[in-house]
Amino acid sequence: MTESPLPVAVLVSGSGSNLQALLDDPGRGLDFAICSVISDRPNVTALDRAQDAGVETVVVPWSDFDSRETFTTAICDAALGSGALGLVLAGFMRILSQTAMEHFPDAIINVHPALLPAFPGAHAVENALVHRVAITGVTVHFVDEQVDHGPIIAQEAVGVRPDDDVASLHERIQAVEHRLLPKVVGAFGRGLLTVHDRYVRWEDESEEGVD
Repeated sequence: MTESPLPVAVLVSGSGSNLQALLDDPGRGLDFAICSVISDRPNVTALDRAQDAGVETVVVPWSDFDSRETFTTAICDAALGSGALGLVLAGFMRILSQTAMEHFPDAIINVHPALLPAFPGAHAVENALVHRVAITGVTVHFVDEQVDHGPIIAQEAVGVRPDDDVASLHERIQAVEHRLLPKVVGAFGRGLLTVHDRYVRWEDESEEGVD
């Protein structure tokens, strides 16, 4: 267990609704502290949300770098410079290189709008509709060197309705994301999560990794 809030940097690319869920979570300041919000794009709403909450913001523009490696190094430098011991990818639309995993081993958390390993990548909601699945959902996982592949921490199903379009399905998925991501980050901050051969164990077994 940690005795003080674990400092994390939150990486964003857009509106920041998952960031807002973290900012609003009662565990912020107790289980985890957001020491910085880092965006790969300037002038996004997520930065406004962070500034309104009094959280340090940093912009590391993707367009300023000539490779994924140099971009990742800059992201890690910004996070480490703010004192972060972990990263949370909250709507962050860039893929980090292995350098990030070396700086933050088993300490990078991502939220994905599907039940991985189904529908990885940037179009998970659209793909669920194209494939006419009855159930999709949300996965929160640790990040590894492959896209949407790391050890799964928690999952929750979301039913797909016959009249769903991308907007309606995404709205229901986001409602789950906003609840599940803070729960996982809080558990991470309290030191409850350990990884053994791709299996994530919750120290408190009353908090199941699958809802």
